Amino acid sequence: MPELLKKEILKKTEEFVKGRLEGDSGHDWWHIHRVRNIALHIAKKEQADLFIVELAVLLHDVADHKFHDGDETIGAKVARDWLLSLGIDQKTILHVCQIIKNVSFKGANVETSMQTIEGKIVQDADRLDAMGAIGIARAFSYGGYRNRELYNPNQKPTMHSSFDEYKKDEGHTINHFYEKLFLLKNRMNTATGKSLAEERHQFMQDYVDCFLKEWDGK
Repeated sequence: MPELLKKEILKKTEEFVKGRLEGDSGHDWWHIHRVRNIALHIAKKEQADLFIVELAVLLHDVADHKFHDGDETIGAKVARDWLLSLGIDQKTILHVCQIIKNVSFKGANVETSMQTIEGKIVQDADRLDAMGAIGIARAFSYGGYRNRELYNPNQKPTMHSSFDEYKKDEGHTINHFYEKLFLLKNRMNTATGKSLAEERHQFMQDYVDCFLKEWDGK
């Protein structure tokens, strides 16, 4: 595919996604923007297909299950319809939709493996944006959006064994660190992703340690 056509497709897709995104501020256009920057950085180091990576990143949250009654298939459906409208070849559509279908974290005891380097990169980038300083901000933003408690010492974390259990969980925000965010460092796929995750993971750990200390009046 000519580079000029790729640029046109990416530009149209960017405008399409901007017009569709909804939800709290942690799942808005700026989330896509940040994930795209991280993903392209990793993709260049890992020598992946930049077009597939960028296209998948742009569309990975176009219809997030959290804002569509838990429907985990809707994202790939919306992406497929959009790519078909642009006349994209079936091989590219299948690749992008497979990434979108498997990118999300689905529970502590649920495997969400990627088959291609492009998928691994998109997944790493998406997870990196759930970590560190921005990850903390996003966690509490979403907790507020869902009217969840900051913390409740009587409610312990749950290591979910299915995506359905994970989706239905309404626990407090600090539990989310133990149920997902602290697990991401060891689930990075690429060498670059693993390196970037180290500092972000430590920042979150230090934050929660401080939070719990302050909670106890120390």
